[in-house]
Amino acid sequence: MPARLLSIPAVAAALDVDRRTVYRFVAAGDLPVVDLRTGTGRSRIRVPAAGLDDFISSRAVIAPRPRR
Repeated sequence: MPARLLSIPAVAAALDVDRRTVYRFVAAGDLPVVDLRTGTGRSRIRVPAAGLDDFISSRAVIAPRPRR
């Protein structure tokens, strides 16, 4: 089954951040991308849904216990 690919605006909406933040995550290597370049023009990148899930899992933190 082919991987589900998400656009940058869709990833930004899922993370509730600006598109520029998603591009920063991509540039830092934190989010994997697939480049769908179709010629000499701009590249068209997409984020695999599984890569987004892994990114979210890697950033999850456990809330500290309240002090007594």
